[in-house]
This record gives sequence, C-alpha cells and structure tokens, in this order.
Amino acid sequence: MDTLAALGNGFLVALTPYNLLWSAIGVTVGTAVGVLPGIGPALTVALLLPVTYHLEPTSAFIMFAGIYYGAMYGGSTTSILLNAPGESGSIVTAIDGHAMARQGRGAQALATAAIGSFVAGTIATAALTFVAPLMVKLALLFGPAEYFALMILALTTVTAVLGNSLARGLGSLFLGLALGLVGIDMQTGQARLAFGVPELLDGIDTVVVAVGLFAVGETLYVASRYRFETEEIFALKGSKWMSREDWSRSWKPWLRGTLLGFPIGALPAGGSEIPTFLSYLVEKRLAKKPEEFGHGAIEAVAGPEAANNASAAGVLAPLLSLGLPTSATAAIMLAAFQQYGLQPGPTLFDSNPELVWGMIASLYVGNVLLLLLNLPLVGMWVKLLVIPRPWLYAGILVFSTLGAYTLNNNVVDLVILWGIGLVGFGMRVLNVPVAPCVVGLILGPLAEQQFRRALAISQGDPTVFVSHPISAVLLAVAVLLVVGPLLLRRRNRNAAAGGTDRPGTTSTV
Repeated sequence: MDTLAALGNGFLVALTPYNLLWSAIGVTVGTAVGVLPGIGPALTVALLLPVTYHLEPTSAFIMFAGIYYGAMYGGSTTSILLNAPGESGSIVTAIDGHAMARQGRGAQALATAAIGSFVAGTIATAALTFVAPLMVKLALLFGPAEYFALMILALTTVTAVLGNSLARGLGSLFLGLALGLVGIDMQTGQARLAFGVPELLDGIDTVVVAVGLFAVGETLYVASRYRFETEEIFALKGSKWMSREDWSRSWKPWLRGTLLGFPIGALPAGGSEIPTFLSYLVEKRLAKKPEEFGHGAIEAVAGPEAANNASAAGVLAPLLSLGLPTSATAAIMLAAFQQYGLQPGPTLFDSNPELVWGMIASLYVGNVLLLLLNLPLVGMWVKLLVIPRPWLYAGILVFSTLGAYTLNNNVVDLVILWGIGLVGFGMRVLNVPVAPCVVGLILGPLAEQQFRRALAISQGDPTVFVSHPISAVLLAVAVLLVVGPLLLRRRNRNAAAGGTDRPGTTSTV
C-alpha cells in the first residue's frame, strides 16, 4: 500500500502541466534520437546536461527518462525502413523488420514494434514500481564497508560487461579513476594532479567529461565513418494497420519479450542486446512457421522490440535503488544525478521522493505519449532521415562546445572537453568502451570516501571488508567477474592445445 500511495503522489507530480511538457519534450526528442542512426540516448542526455544545469531536478529527470524510453521506440524505425539500427538493442529487429519492409509490410512491422514497446514498457514499469522499493530495503542494511564493496562491484561489472576486451575496459576504468583524483583531497586538504591550474582545484566537472566522451568523441567517430552514399528508404505501402493474424502472432511474443527484458536489464551484465537476441531465439524455437524467420516473420519483430523496451525499465531499477549503472545511458544519468548534488540509492527515496516517484510515474505517461507519437506520425519521423548528416554532426559539436562553456564560463573546460573528446574518439577507434571511464570518474571518489570511512570506524582494520557477510559476497562476485573470464579463456586455450597434441593422433593431408 505504501508503494501505491507513493506512486499516486508521483502521478500528482508527473501530471502537472509543467512536468507534462518536459515529458512530451523528452519522448519527442528521444524518438527523433532513436530514428537517427548513430545518435543514441547516452549521447543525447550527455549533450543536454549543460542545458538542464539550472532546470529543476524532477523536471530534468522526467525529460531524461522520456529520452531514454523514446530512443527505445524510435530505434525500430530505421531498423525496419533503412536496415540501419538506431540503437544496439534494435539490431535484431532489423533482420526480419527490414525483410517485411521489402515485402511492402513495413507499416505492420512498425505497428507491432510500437504496440509491443507500449505493452512491454507498461508492464516493466509496473515491475520497476514494486522491485525498486524491495532493493532499497536491502540497501538499507549497508554500512561503509558494504557500500565500498557495492561500488567495486559496479566498477568491475561495467568494465567487464561493456566491451569485448577486459584489458581495454580496465584501461578505460583507470583513466576515469585518475580523472576522479584531480582536485583537493577533502580529508587532507592537499591538491592532487592539479598541476598548478587553479580551475582544477575543484576537480574535473563530470558533465564536461560525459559530454566530451559521449557527444564530441562519439560524433567525431560516427562522422569519420560516414559514407557519402544515397540510402534507400522503403516507403510505407498499403494498409497501416495489423491484421487479425498479425495480432494473434504478436501478443505472445510481446509478453515473452517483457519477461526476458526486465530481469536481464536489471542485472549488472544485462543491457538490451542480450534479451533481444534471446527473445529472437525463443520465438524462433516456439514459432509455428520457423522457416519465415530471416524472411519477414512478425514474431521476430514483436518479441525483440518488447524485450528491448522492458530492459530499459530494468536498467533503472538498480540505478535508482543502488546507484548501480548497468548501461552507458545509466552511467550518463548517474552523472546527471551528481550534477544536481544527488546520489541515487536508498537515501534518495527518503530525501527526494518527489523526484523518484515523479520519474517512475512519468514513465507510464511517457509510454502513452510514445504510442500516440509513433503509430499515427511514423511518416513524419521517417522524414528526419533526409537531414544531411554533416549538418547534424556539426550542430552537435557546436552545441556541445557552447553547453560546456556555459557551465563555469572558463576556457579550461573547453580545453578539457576537446581533449577528452579526442581521447574518446581514439577509444572508439580502438574499440575501448567509454562508459567505464565515466563510471570510474563518478564512483571512484565515492568509493575512496567509503573506504576511508570503513577503516576509520574499524580503527584501521582491513579485515572489515571480508568480515561483513554482504561486503564479502559483493567483493567475491567482483573478483569472479574479473578473474572468471581469464580462467575460462585459459581453460579453453589449454583444451584446444590438448586436443591437437594428444598422443596417438595423426594428421591427414
């Protein structure tokens, strides 16, 4: 009952005309961002951080949540009509969605994607409503040692999961931790890594780093890979509505996709890619006509799109209740919380209930707005694809530069912005994940603070981190995430070597 009462108060916040306006702006921008290939929600939220600096926090996060959900909706449009996924979670949708578009059934593919996203988003948001308070009750048992262990787990999970190489992920993480050390040590008052620059004594602004990595670096990378070719967009033909058969083949995949998307999205190793691929495999296994998969099966659009949208709500559960980011966009939203001097976690539900529950309630409202935006107005979103890409990229870079300068009105921020942006461009070229860098910058100083606090309480006893059961388990999981893949890779290498060197085997030519 307490949860329903809190949600009711959240609706009172979200349904005010002012917050409704920001929700509508968020879902509209998010849909546009999802439609445009290469411009994801992480880049957009990072780009808007300087602009929303003086905005009321609740309204800002209602808009950010709308952008996140909207991008999940919009990503299916380019996947289906252009075969160019706007989001990583829409990669699977492109397989059969584009095949349907080539057959003249693009409207039906877009309809099942939009309705499936609405169904999954609503159910997953309801799950978030009840799961987040349960996670908060668990987090209230945490002391300094447990918080330090949780932050170490967050750092290692983002490092191990986001990217193909553990070494590259650790390199990105250590860069973020080093940036987090810049400034005055709050305990000793000593300047660290300031190099005599007065503007660095307050530390490097998280927003500047986030914009540099996700807006400047990402835009330079996408622009460098731009192909000056005419892209073929398949026009919508015939009926714009789903037939009775389309409905009967879509509703079960919508529900199954939701069941896969939310729990996997809430896991540290979750994200949107895993549940969408799993949904595709499940639907192919259960389909009455599996031979249609790859050639325009509507189930292969309905299931993955539902899983994609449900995973977005799943990502918000650990972010709000534990302060644990499990995706690149969640890492940027963590930076947004820090911009307002807020720390997501169990105390946020008590100190800022209007923000938390207003944001959760706005997800329900945003889902309805997105359904209205995506079904009747799909033709309008397609027209965004004719915007010249060089204009788009140049606009983002100019907007990023102006936004970063307005934060503190000093040139040092611009030097840091473009320096970090060029580093981010190099990281993308070398396939180094950028999210661990942002997470390291944000959580590094907090982890150091909790580490010192735990040692002070235990009078310098380092065993405090393993003598507490919760912190010991969290640290053990963190070690397994780093060491496990290395041991597994070594075991596979030894097995392969043993297979070729086994006595008694002969090679044939």
